[in-house]
Amino acid sequence: MSYLTVEKKANIFKEFGGSEKNTGSVEAQIALLTERINSISGHLKQNKKDFSTHRGLMKMVGQRKRLLAYLSKTNLTGYRALIEKLGIRK
Repeated sequence: MSYLTVEKKANIFKEFGGSEKNTGSVEAQIALLTERINSISGHLKQNKKDFSTHRGLMKMVGQRKRLLAYLSKTNLTGYRALIEKLGIRK
């Protein structure tokens, strides 16, 4: 399982949050959760019986879902741009 390095996190925050210091923006949090979800999904494809990691994955998916719902209520154009950029919805 490849963990997020400091450089990867800084790049995500810079790309989606505007700057490396803007870690609290909703877009940056969603992008970081998406990166972690994709990483853990790859791990679970190889380790199907890792149930504790599966529970953590489900919690992250729920958190991302709540953040996306908040973003769609407050900034619909930003929501649409973000899901297009991340490729979340089809």
